[in-house]
Amino acid sequence: MVKGTSRRVIVVDSPDPNLFEQAIFIVKNDVFSQEGVTSQQVLGEACRIARSCAAGQTARPPLWRRVPLWCWLIGGAAAAAAAALLLWIL
Repeated sequence: MVKGTSRRVIVVDSPDPNLFEQAIFIVKNDVFSQEGVTSQQVLGEACRIARSCAAGQTARPPLWRRVPLWCWLIGGAAAAAAAALLLWIL
């Protein structure tokens, strides 16, 4: 909680609006007094962090999409062979 002080903030619109609307960064008071730090660099870093957080929170695809195609082919061939063997035995 901030009382009685003014703070500098950076508000970044979300790169993926399905996750969040905005990201709010509170900038340290002494960041601009350091040599070589510009407001564009601070804004660029805030945007990079917002993008990386949005990318890290994406939903995983369902299991059937994560299994490689060759596994499905081998499984299908094994199931067909098992079914043919059952019909031959019966």
